[in-house]
Amino acid sequence: MCQLLGMNSRLPASLHLSFTGFSQRGGCTDHHADGWGIAFFESDGATPDQPGRGVRYFVDKEGAATSPIAKMLRSYPIKSHNVIAHVRKATMGAITLENAHPFVRELWGRYWVFAHNGDLKDYAPTLHGNFRPVGDTDSERAFCWLMQELVKSHAGVPSVAELSLTLQELVPQVAAHGTFNFLLSNGQALWAHASTKLHYLVRQHPFTEVHLRDEDIKMDLSEHNGPQDRLAIVVTEPLTTNELWTALEPGQFMTFVEGCPQPGVALARVAGG
Repeated sequence: MCQLLGMNSRLPASLHLSFTGFSQRGGCTDHHADGWGIAFFESDGATPDQPGRGVRYFVDKEGAATSPIAKMLRSYPIKSHNVIAHVRKATMGAITLENAHPFVRELWGRYWVFAHNGDLKDYAPTLHGNFRPVGDTDSERAFCWLMQELVKSHAGVPSVAELSLTLQELVPQVAAHGTFNFLLSNGQALWAHASTKLHYLVRQHPFTEVHLRDEDIKMDLSEHNGPQDRLAIVVTEPLTTNELWTALEPGQFMTFVEGCPQPGVALARVAGG
């Protein structure tokens, strides 16, 4: 199956260290070499502390460990409030550019980004709105269906809390078809659901040195972050060897805003998966 990586932060944060290790799983330290992608929301230069609406979006059908685009991004100073990345092991859909995750759609004047890990068996939802898949993966079909149902559920632009409650109602309908580990963001929040395997941690002051699992790299995060910085990292398998990662339970749905789980929404359990 594929692997997922997401970040949600209080202030614009760098994903350089995490992406460096994660991208090695795309054909070097792991076998997920059937494409990869990353999307990150960038804040406007005049208001860097506000979550951005614009998205930089890169996908490739090559493995992330050897892709020239991934190599460029490992040195690119990514600064964002919300990031979603994916390395693919194809189980449904051809190895083509249009099947590379994450997928991007517009809704309510915002870009939405989605990536999925797992297989959905006999999944053919009725899509009658404006959201249609470009490729032929079950993942993109599920994303289009979620977007379609969000539109049907809200007459106006909902809050993050309202979106979280609606997603908690929708997700089990997809998860009933198989494994539905996913990450979703609209630039305001990061939503995560685990059918089988996802881990997360929150990094905040005081920051310490971390050791990557997939690269022989150590970094003292206190040299790059201040007291106001806080970020949550969500990933399929832990990225570091010396940090305490929390495993999501099967069926667990979480919302992250400003680098932390949201009270009343985080740790809520949903059926299915």
